[in-house]
Parts: sequence; C-alpha cells; structure tokens
Amino acid sequence: MEPTVLSSGFRYTSLPESYVRPETDRPKLSEVWELENVPVIDLGCGDRSLISQQIGDACRDFGFFQVINHGVSTEAAARMQEVAREFFRLPVEEKMKLYSDDPSKTMRLSTSFNVTKEQVHNWRDYLRLHCHPLDKYTPEWPSNPSSFKDDVANYCREVRELGFRLQEAISESLGLEKDCMRNILGEQGQHMAINYYPPCPEPELTYGLPAHTDPNALTILLQDMHVSGLQVLKDGKWMAVKPHPGAFVVNIGDQIQALSNGKYKSVWHRAIVNAEQARMSIASFLCPQDDATISAPEKLSGDGSQAVYRNFTYTEYYKKFWSRNLDQEHCLELFKN
Repeated sequence: MEPTVLSSGFRYTSLPESYVRPETDRPKLSEVWELENVPVIDLGCGDRSLISQQIGDACRDFGFFQVINHGVSTEAAARMQEVAREFFRLPVEEKMKLYSDDPSKTMRLSTSFNVTKEQVHNWRDYLRLHCHPLDKYTPEWPSNPSSFKDDVANYCREVRELGFRLQEAISESLGLEKDCMRNILGEQGQHMAINYYPPCPEPELTYGLPAHTDPNALTILLQDMHVSGLQVLKDGKWMAVKPHPGAFVVNIGDQIQALSNGKYKSVWHRAIVNAEQARMSIASFLCPQDDATISAPEKLSGDGSQAVYRNFTYTEYYKKFWSRNLDQEHCLELFKN
C-alpha cells in the first residue's frame, strides 16, 4: 500500500478499521476530568530558590508543569504556530515529497508513530525535524512555506535557551550544582515534532497518541490554545490539561527520571482527538548527546550501590525505544538494576 497522510484534505465520516482501538484500550473520554491544580511556574518572578523549589515539587508530584514569563517571545511562538499551520495546509502532493517511515531520518513527514511496526494506527500526522546544530540541519528543512526555515530556526534558538534554564533549576532542586545535569547530558541534541491531529469522526475509538513517556531529557510543548487534547496520568487517573495563556507545558523525560535516581517522574501522557476541529501541538525535545552516559550522580545514589538504573548511553536507550510500540511498558523498566 502506498504511504499516505491524514492531512490530505479528505474528511472521513467513519473511522477506518486500522485506527480502531480494542475495547480495552480506548480513551474512555467520559471518565476524564480536568486537572485543576496544574503547577504554573513564573520564571520571571526573580526568586531563583522559589523557582527551583516549585519545579522540584512539580517534577516529584506531577512529572510536568507549565511555565510563564519564560523568555520565549510571543512573536516567535506565534510565527512558529502560523508557519506550522501553513505547512499542513500545503497540497498533499507537496507534503508527500517529504514522507518517510524511517525513524533514523533527521527530517521527515510521517503519520501515526511507527507505521511499520504497530498494529493499530494513531490519528496523527507529524513533521519531525532535527534542530541542533542549526547550520547542519536547516538546509534539509522544508523550503515551502518560504518563511519556514527562518521562523522555525528563530523559535528553536529561544526554546533551547529556555530548556537550559530549566535544566539548571532542576539540578538545583535536587541539591546539585546548577551545571550538573547539563554536564552529564553533554552537547544536547534538539528535535521537534510538529503534530497535526485532523478532525476525527469517532474520537472515542482512537488516540492521537496513546499513553507514553518521552525518551529524551526534557520536552517543551507549545499547545494549541483553541483545541485541547493533552492528558496526563495523575494518581492512576487520566486528567485533561487545559492550555494556559502564554505558557509552555514542560514534561520530564525518561533521562531525567534516570538521572534523578527515580526521584522525579517521567510523566505518562497521551493526546486525544476532536470530532469537529483540527488540533496542532509543537513539541521540542532536548536529548542527551548520543554517547552521554546516563548515570545518577553519587549525591543521589550513594556510591552507586543504590542506583535504581544501570548506566547506559542515550544511543542504547533510543534504539530500544524505537524498536518497540509506543504503548508498551515503560522503556526505563528495561534498564533497572
């Protein structure tokens, strides 16, 4: 079968069979409540110790938080969202020039998660980009829309700086030197997934993305302000995260869970879809250097004898992650001592 994408302009009136989840694995949307007490942390408050304390509490109790006054300009975020919308409005023939099912490609348009391995597909198209160093990867990015490269590169620079500030605060919240986490993670890679979830005829039967944790260190998510879809697992229940004006959602990834020796949780989250409206989200990922050894600092694991996870490289972890279905058991479980 020829590969195809959902953002073709065709409006489905019923859900194709290949997207229908088994009855035991459906969103049960009527059982989802809105999460009222999502931590919203003001990075511009000027009190560094308060910020690191609030971030530490959120990492331990929620595995994610939202940030405001974060230093990413309103204009950069707005231009990023607009050029992303323009890309997915392109004719399907134009977009399909970029299509690939190969997860090792550093720039590709694809659909679902891993269509060559999964049995049930997810109601999502996405454009995946590598973003650091920019001078290496920008040339392979789409040239259409014409402003794509400039708008996305500018956004990537600002988000990267935000990610480093957050990693410093996370380090300090663990009682470590502010540069500790960055030193372990090395010259971090940066990826982006521009996710497009078209209107879905039967949203109660499928997912945009099923439950998963992120394999990287830190995820910075720019949510669609008009159509919500992010849900997180809190105390065994799925809860909806309402977009907060001007905020980014920050997810702790698997690598920070390992580096914190299990003190901080890589949050289980999923994306649901909407019957009437398309939704877009833009996820930026900071990833350890490929050969970085992920090992909890001695201060958190004693002499190493109390380390929850064995040492591993990010390359080893990432290969294992992509060899599985997205909704299998937590990949970190495979690295436990």
